[in-house]
Amino acid sequence: MYLTRHQTAAGSQWALDGKFLPPAFELGLLLELPRAVHADVLHSLATGAPAQGQLLAPVELMHEVWASGVTYLRSRDARRAESETGDVYARVYIAERPELFMKSIGWRVVGPNAFIRVRPDSAWNVPEPELTLLVNRHQEIVGYCAGNDVSSRSIEGTNPLYLPQAKVYAGACALGPGIQLTGPDAMRAITIKLQVLREDERVFYGETDTTQMKRTFEELVAYLCRELAFPRGVFLMTGTGIVPPDDFTLRGGDVVRVQVGELTLENRVA
Repeated sequence: MYLTRHQTAAGSQWALDGKFLPPAFELGLLLELPRAVHADVLHSLATGAPAQGQLLAPVELMHEVWASGVTYLRSRDARRAESETGDVYARVYIAERPELFMKSIGWRVVGPNAFIRVRPDSAWNVPEPELTLLVNRHQEIVGYCAGNDVSSRSIEGTNPLYLPQAKVYAGACALGPGIQLTGPDAMRAITIKLQVLREDERVFYGETDTTQMKRTFEELVAYLCRELAFPRGVFLMTGTGIVPPDDFTLRGGDVVRVQVGELTLENRVA
C-alpha cells in the first residue's frame, strides 16, 4: 500500500494507491491504531476517485521528524574527517546509545519538487539521503519514505554542539514522494542512491544499501521512544551511508535526487 498527500482546491488530501481517501482522513489518526488493522481501515475508506494535484510532503503539520546520526561506517569516517573533535563520532558509532536529534516539525518539511536550501553562513553544504521510517504510537514500524537531511558540514565540523544550527533550519528537511506502508522486514536490504545534477550534468553519484547500517531500525525506534511518546506517530530518518567528497558543496540551482528503493524524491536547491 502506498500513501500520498496532494494539494487540491479544497486543501490537502491523502490518497491510497492513487485513489483519494476522504478529505477528513488524517494520517495521525491512522497511526493511533495498531499496524495489524491499517490495511482494513484504509481499504474501507478508499473513495475510488483518482488522486490528482501537486504532491505534498507526506506528513501532517504537527508531526515530528527525528533523525539518527553515525549509523553507517561511511558517515563515521566523514564526520571524523570534518570535525575538530572527530573522536566523538568514533565513540558514538560503537556506543550502545545511538545519536538522535529532532530534525523538523511537519509544517517545515519540504515535499517533492519543492525547494531545499543551504545556509548562507556556511560554505560547505551537502545532501544526506536517508530511508525515513514511519512509526505509530505503539512503536511499530509501519512504513517508510525517502528523506534528505540537508546539512552544513562546516558548521557541525567546527563544534558538535552546533549540530542544531547545521541540521535544523528552513528548507533543510525533505520527505517524499509518498509513504510505502510495510513492515521492517521489507526494508532490510533496500538500495539508497543519491544524484546531484548541475546544469543538467551529474556532478555526484553515490549508492549504498541498508545492510550497511551499524544499527537496526528497531534499535533506533526503541531508543527514540524510550522516554518520549508519539500519540499520532513520528518519522525517523535513519542516517546516511553516502557522503560526497570534501571538495563538493551544494549550489543554488542544483537538482538533488534521492532514491530509496522504488521511491524517488527530487528537489532543487534554492
